[in-house]
Amino acid sequence: MNIAKNSQPKEMEDNSDPVFDSLRKRGHRITAQRETILQIFRDQPHGEHLSAEELHARLVERGGSVSLATTYRTLKLLSSLGLLRELDFAEGHKHYELKQDTLPHQHIICTGCNLTLEFEDHFLEEAGQKIGARYNFEVIDAQFKIFGLCPNCKSGKLTRGPIK
Repeated sequence: MNIAKNSQPKEMEDNSDPVFDSLRKRGHRITAQRETILQIFRDQPHGEHLSAEELHARLVERGGSVSLATTYRTLKLLSSLGLLRELDFAEGHKHYELKQDTLPHQHIICTGCNLTLEFEDHFLEEAGQKIGARYNFEVIDAQFKIFGLCPNCKSGKLTRGPIK
């Protein structure tokens, strides 16, 4: 990836970043691609999710020469390490967001228009941890999704698409 040193945000140069510390402790290198991908997610407004294709387009916009395959591999790695959340909204592809322990949230998704709303419920977070512990799993992420029809689709104000 061709990114000039001076084009990286200041926090990217900080070696004490907890996310990068986590990667290093697990034996992974901090590549320019990983730094840039994490920064793109940090810059996302709260509640917005990116697909691999959307992330790849942003990387290209920033002047990167990273392939879509590398984007997918990096997303998979960062998700498996618990740094990103991999989300499936039943659209045929995954979405990703930066995992933020301070804002645990879940999703309710309209199967008619794909409207996705976030909500917080600490009971669900605790239940995920308890179930993981019961089966001796280290829980990296616990997700609860509700699928249904939003008020507009329910009332017929919007044309419903097929349920995927």
